[in-house]
Amino acid sequence: MRFKVAALQFTVIAVSLIFATAADARTINLVGFGDSLMAGYQLPPGDGFPEKLQAALKAKGLDVTIANAGVSGDTTTGGLARIDWSVPDGTDGVILELGANDALRGIPPEESEKNLDQMITRLKERGIAVLLAGMMAPPNMGADYAARFNPIYQKLSEKHGLPLYAFFLDGVALEAGLKLEDGMHPNARGVDVMVEKMEPAVTNFVEAISSVKN
Repeated sequence: MRFKVAALQFTVIAVSLIFATAADARTINLVGFGDSLMAGYQLPPGDGFPEKLQAALKAKGLDVTIANAGVSGDTTTGGLARIDWSVPDGTDGVILELGANDALRGIPPEESEKNLDQMITRLKERGIAVLLAGMMAPPNMGADYAARFNPIYQKLSEKHGLPLYAFFLDGVALEAGLKLEDGMHPNARGVDVMVEKMEPAVTNFVEAISSVKN
């Protein structure tokens, strides 16, 4: 009889621990905040970067959702104007990808840096972690512009203590077969390459958030 009681007590404790662990673990909510590169310009539903990245992370066993807050044509000025309402309460982390359109339009890099700085500050004030995705100026903008634009992401990463993924289009930018006919945006295969290359950095980002939140 004592054995049965002890076994029952052990079962109750084990079940309680399982439910406690399940209660502690929760979904990590991310937002992909950016321009057409994030939005999935001219791609079918489900082929955008946030959607494919979410699928890749879930395949690794990570409980993550990634909302797509990409807006085609957005600049850092546009991002700053919408950052508060585009990133809802309850968001754990943001993948911040903006600046490509600034460079294409020749916007002073100092202005882009200031806008990104303010976005990061606002997110940090809300307790939202940030993974900064860098961009590089197109060659036609010239060496002087590139020398002013390209370093801003590293500077902001160091200033705010953020993880940095150096170049969002790594592996795609110079590969015509991975881009749409416009020669600028990734096609579905290009997105797959971007996800494969960035996934380790995002995994580390998610795990860092989980270690704090859970």
